[in-house]
Amino acid sequence: MTPMEKRVFERLFEMHTGYVLGHSNRTFAEYFTDTLDIDIFSDKYAQGSGSKANRLRAFWDTEPDHIVAVGLSGLLELLDLEFTPDPVLMEKARSAVARLQGAATVDDLQALSPNAANTTFEALARSVHDSIQGGEPEVGLDRLHTFLMTFLGTLAEREGIRVTRDKPLHSLLGEIIKALRARGAIETDMADRILRSAISTFEAFNDVRNNRSLAHPNPMLSFDEALLIFRHVSSVIRFLRAVTET
Repeated sequence: MTPMEKRVFERLFEMHTGYVLGHSNRTFAEYFTDTLDIDIFSDKYAQGSGSKANRLRAFWDTEPDHIVAVGLSGLLELLDLEFTPDPVLMEKARSAVARLQGAATVDDLQALSPNAANTTFEALARSVHDSIQGGEPEVGLDRLHTFLMTFLGTLAEREGIRVTRDKPLHSLLGEIIKALRARGAIETDMADRILRSAISTFEAFNDVRNNRSLAHPNPMLSFDEALLIFRHVSSVIRFLRAVTET
């Protein structure tokens, strides 16, 4: 957060009092537990006097932008619901939250939508979107892998490719790329090379799904690395949609 953004929240939440929106210790602790599963009264946030205002300052100084955005967004909702905040400050605060949320954006997220009419597939796509929009791409990796298998399987069948349950992700992509190349849907050698490189990265996705996602009791992948994977996958899917749905 920038110094100016911090001043906006300081004024909105009247943090000069040492409080935050009149929260008691109990309700302040409950808010962070329920919203982010964070113990705001842990030593990690014991800044200065340890007041609720100082703990909020420690929170936005130490946590990643996407986590801070979730915490502040909920506090703004409470402020708007229970008080009469300054509209100019509220607009600036919401802009700050939107900027912080930008740390978890995926430009081609809309490409991660079903390419077949199927209720389960649609629910799966929604869960993938929710993990990104909630700032938790690492949580959605298993669902992203499942989505990708279903998406590529549907696309392969439309290209006349035989799909079997034991055919892995990268094999499906390789056959799809071969079919697209054969009918002239890939125009340049550079695009062809980019897509062929995606075959090896999609093969590596199998290991990520099995060993670094919630598919099994694994250590979670870091936020930034999970976001990189989401961006790469969504970029490939957006291109595949563009050359197969026209």
